[in-house]
Amino acid sequence: MARIKHTKTELKRQRDALRRFERFLPTLQLKQQQLKIEMRHIEAQIEENEAARQKFGAELARWVSLFAEPFDFAAHLRVAEIRQAEGNIAGVTIPVLQEVVFERTLPDLLRTPPWVDDGLLALEQMIRFRIERRILDEQRHRLAEELRVTNQRVNLFEKVKIPESRGNIRTIRIFLGDLGTAEVARAKLAKRKTVERVQVA
Repeated sequence: MARIKHTKTELKRQRDALRRFERFLPTLQLKQQQLKIEMRHIEAQIEENEAARQKFGAELARWVSLFAEPFDFAAHLRVAEIRQAEGNIAGVTIPVLQEVVFERTLPDLLRTPPWVDDGLLALEQMIRFRIERRILDEQRHRLAEELRVTNQRVNLFEKVKIPESRGNIRTIRIFLGDLGTAEVARAKLAKRKTVERVQVA
């Protein structure tokens, strides 16, 4: 712990710092709570995405045996664009998925199996699930990082800065109180000596 000066100026500085810490702490705690709520919300969205993907995969499994016939899906389907916006949660900028744009080329209906259209639609949906998950993971990562930093700040204020300022204020007040008492005692002693000199003379 850094040494502090035992002066009235330092006492004022420590009191101002304590007021500042006590004013900022509730704001940080509110941000901490908001981030925790949003983290739970994103975790729920990730679980929903995973459940929907698994359900879709189970439904797909019923007719996936049709894919035994080879077909080059990559030649007929590609992701043209992933449209994203920026959202803001408790001061954290996060990516928000708006739309996945696919580029499709129609296969020759006479030379391809009849299930190709359904297969392309299913593939689009699986790709969409993956992209949504990737965006949700990025949101979670950014919020988790901000929550980590906010937790550190809350702990710093609660466990270090506020107790340290209170301790410094107490130490300075005791020192100044002792100094005041010593000055009064010296003044009384000086007065008594002066009175004694006057009486002797």
